[in-house]
Amino acid sequence: MQPQPLKVTRMPEQLLSDEQRVITRPFIPGGEQRIRGILNRILNLRETEVAAELRQVIGDFGARHKDLASVFDEHFHLVSEHLDKPDELSTERRLLIGAYFTMEYSIEAAALFNPSIVPHPNQADLPAETLRFVMSLRATGEGHISSITFRTGLIGPDGQVAFDPVSRFVERAKMVKERLYHKHTYFLKLIEMGAYNDIAGAVLDQLSSHFVFTELMQAIEDAQQLAFDKGLFEQTAAHMRWLARSNYHLSFPPDCPVSEVVIFPVTESESRGIEDARFVRFVDDDGSVQYYGTYTAYDGFRILPQMLETPNFTDFRITTLNGRYAQNKGVALFPRKIDGWYMMVSRVDNENLFIMSSRNIRFWNEAQQLQEPTYPWEFVQIGNCGSPLETDEGWLLLTHGVGPMRRYCIGAALLDLEDPSRVIGQLKEPLLAPNEKEREGYVPNVVYSCGAVIHNGLLVMPYAMSDSATSVAKMSVQDVLAQMTRL
Repeated sequence: MQPQPLKVTRMPEQLLSDEQRVITRPFIPGGEQRIRGILNRILNLRETEVAAELRQVIGDFGARHKDLASVFDEHFHLVSEHLDKPDELSTERRLLIGAYFTMEYSIEAAALFNPSIVPHPNQADLPAETLRFVMSLRATGEGHISSITFRTGLIGPDGQVAFDPVSRFVERAKMVKERLYHKHTYFLKLIEMGAYNDIAGAVLDQLSSHFVFTELMQAIEDAQQLAFDKGLFEQTAAHMRWLARSNYHLSFPPDCPVSEVVIFPVTESESRGIEDARFVRFVDDDGSVQYYGTYTAYDGFRILPQMLETPNFTDFRITTLNGRYAQNKGVALFPRKIDGWYMMVSRVDNENLFIMSSRNIRFWNEAQQLQEPTYPWEFVQIGNCGSPLETDEGWLLLTHGVGPMRRYCIGAALLDLEDPSRVIGQLKEPLLAPNEKEREGYVPNVVYSCGAVIHNGLLVMPYAMSDSATSVAKMSVQDVLAQMTRL
């Protein structure tokens, strides 16, 4: 008897880009000569003119941001080194200078897509069989710079999704200064990058087993006095600074609503975007819970697999993923260890699915091929659509496949519960393919997800439509499993 066709319900809810959600960014329009020219014009204003200009700026933009004065003060300090006596300036003039070196950036102006969803850390005071969730999304604005933004809401007993109202404000994090680095881990990553040499060794020899960023900068400066080739020294120093700045800690106010949180690029390695975060609620062997998000940092030339971790979605620790197989896009962490091993699904070679294992969550040197393109809708390449989901029958892995006309579809496979390197089931046909209403957008003919959740026997899967907007589909988990060809 043939199984009944899989029933997939596309929900009417859609998340669309909102150009009114803006953050502030430093605006430095040129080099030292240009900066000094702007500063001199502001310095030539009378105090009454300064006060009037500042009132105008605050009146025009104050309601768009929570604390614009602190932003202006922060950006004033970015250019204060070009002033002879910055401490002697009035508060109003300092803030006005900061305003001239500030710009707004609309984080979602171009698109809001590639979602992943996890249970919210707070599940208190909910109706029966209701799940509170956090959904991450890739937001893109001017220049196609990507950041991570969030939504929250509830999933009801029937799988229906209700999004919470979204705050008008968007909050950029404060980077925590003097992050502590582990010398041995830093050393191993330099080797992996091909950046370790006698110069790097001379710098590291000055540092203790744990060090902070300012100590690294001082060690680099001290090593400059040694008899090294100047060009090679500058190249090595740039690699060392780049690696250190790629590992950092962000903090938001503890009362900041999750929908106001935005993780915007702050380092060179992310300067062209933070792409396709795959979040997972990870339960360790002792029962403790941490949220991990794996993503791709892009600087316009190189990609760097990164991982962020957070217990609460207001404090984030960002680190590089290291090892021979942490080299490509789309890595997704299993939600728990298996037989003492961390496990990840990835696409090491741009074409096939691999499974990786490690004793250390930040170093990945073991991998084996898991799947290759099998069916016509995925002949070009396959990848994952988020972290595997645990069921009684095995790990449900959502996949994506690329077929004719570069059409992206979402499929599914089933991995053995105890040995997830074994594929024990697979869908012959996609779970979801772009329909007529979903195929138009920034990148046509694409449906794509970075992670789903199982609730009340239902697979609730947010997905992007042609890299432009986001919707949600639901289906029975048992129906999905029943449709699979067992291997």
